[in-house]
Amino acid sequence: MEQTAEKLDRLRSEELDKILGVPFKVLDDGFVRVIDYMGTDESIVQAARVSYGKGTKKVHEDRGLIRYLMRHHHTTPFEMCEIKFHLRVPMDCWRQWIRHRTANVNEYSTRYSIAIDAAQKTAPDEWRLQSQGYNRQASEGLADESLGAELTKKEHELQELSRSVYLERLEKGIAREQARKELPLSTYTEAYWKIDLNNLLHFLELRMDVKAQHEIRMYANTIGYEIIAKWCPAAWEAFLDYQFNSVHLSVIEAGIVREIAAGSKSNAIALAKKHGLIAESGELKKNIERFELEEKLKKMGIPVPWE
Repeated sequence: MEQTAEKLDRLRSEELDKILGVPFKVLDDGFVRVIDYMGTDESIVQAARVSYGKGTKKVHEDRGLIRYLMRHHHTTPFEMCEIKFHLRVPMDCWRQWIRHRTANVNEYSTRYSIAIDAAQKTAPDEWRLQSQGYNRQASEGLADESLGAELTKKEHELQELSRSVYLERLEKGIAREQARKELPLSTYTEAYWKIDLNNLLHFLELRMDVKAQHEIRMYANTIGYEIIAKWCPAAWEAFLDYQFNSVHLSVIEAGIVREIAAGSKSNAIALAKKHGLIAESGELKKNIERFELEEKLKKMGIPVPWE
């Protein structure tokens, strides 16, 4: 007997449909909005069950299967979901964003169009100081507001001057590709950005982290908590539980935690010395691996044995 596959309707997310095309404001003049999407939590389940066969049906509910896949790093089913965003982002933030080479991108071109007349502005109480900790590329703390007021005033003057010079060049017939070269990195650009859910979650894991630059972290938080949470809530929940909010330990770190749990502070310190986290003399020299372990211990509420 000839068998025919039944007609299937497109899987839709009612919650995401409600915000389709709606811009979510980020920073002073940026935004992110969903243009289109393909798939839902159900698509992840479909893909997994096709791939792994009847055995996965022992996991009797979709949420349980999605959590199993996330927990065991079975990533391909998450690639069955795709989403396309329209973004407005400051150029310095976009430079970090575009390093994630796992998406399809089409950016606003200032060779063909006049640059967007908007630049990110910094409030007097928003100027951050350079970190003096182990993460030297990060910021830490805020500048005095009186200094911030001075910097904000000069920022405004610079942005106004660069824009006027740019427009003057255009008025005199200079090519757009050359006229743009003094525009500041605070100038907003726009892009369409299409990416699958697996790679999007990797992007969010890095860019929602407290060590990520504040500006891109604001975009990542908006995408995650305002959009992905509505689109694929089971996958989002599993991501928060098993990736973003989890603590990953190396073999060395696990050994030290095991000694602490056993009540052997001296053994934990000896193990740290053995692996070079602490000097043999006991001196706490700069050591990024040790700093990272200390952060993990504090996150788990475990006392740092050498403090």
